[in-house]
Amino acid sequence: MKSHHISFVHAADGIKTAFKTQPNFKIHLTISCFVVLLAYGLKVTNLEWAILFFVIATGLSIELINTAIEYTVDLLTDEYHLLAKYAKDTAAGAMLVYAILSIVIAAVIFLPYLSN
Repeated sequence: MKSHHISFVHAADGIKTAFKTQPNFKIHLTISCFVVLLAYGLKVTNLEWAILFFVIATGLSIELINTAIEYTVDLLTDEYHLLAKYAKDTAAGAMLVYAILSIVIAAVIFLPYLSN
């Protein structure tokens, strides 16, 4: 049981580090708060709430993985290397693809409420 507690503490430290050091993580959290407030105001269905929370949690998770990849690459080399650039760029690209998907999902959920 103690190892689970330690794992939780380390995971929480990782989230705190991302919040303190990564502007994009703060942006994602801010947008997520806005989405939750909008969903609450529009009284979305339970299924739509579940979808929104899944999308939010997945986006934050991808941003954390992107951050971990960036830190790992930085640890391995402080010199410019094309493969390091590729690793960072593709990780950021994954986040961009998911951000676009998130916007599409939000539009599908919110536009019918907003058009009434």
